[in-house]
Amino acid sequence: MVRDAEHSPDPAVRARLSLAEVEALARRVHEGQTDKAGRPYAEHLAAVAAGVRARGGSAAQIAAAWLHDAVEDGAVSAAWLDGAALDGATKAMVLAVTKRPGEPVEEYAARILAVPGALLVKEADLAHNADPARLAVLDAATRRRLTAKYARVRALLGLG
Repeated sequence: MVRDAEHSPDPAVRARLSLAEVEALARRVHEGQTDKAGRPYAEHLAAVAAGVRARGGSAAQIAAAWLHDAVEDGAVSAAWLDGAALDGATKAMVLAVTKRPGEPVEEYAARILAVPGALLVKEADLAHNADPARLAVLDAATRRRLTAKYARVRALLGLG
């Protein structure tokens, strides 16, 4: 987890992190993590950030895309995020797309819909997660389970 003062900038003292700094941070805190297919997790983060950019997302949304799993995966704490040199919109989007233990999917979707900008981040995340080429390397049972899960979330978010 990121804990030291160098990586927990006080927004009142230090300028906001640039997108390049957010990307470097995300890559560092997820270093060594892999996705379900055994690929470096940073590949997923890059794909989601690229998906947000391609959909016309703002700098705050692109930053949120890089960090969208950081709190959920325990790479950074919610307290670190609160004190990070990021704008409030980015922080709100990261927290909106962070699944909480035991949270019903309906509440999760409602939170995403309630936070401006979060839907685009989640849309890009779901698009990459549900990519047939990415799913093809998984066993059939996992592929079916994840396909159904992603379809349910997309429906709750009004993404069809």
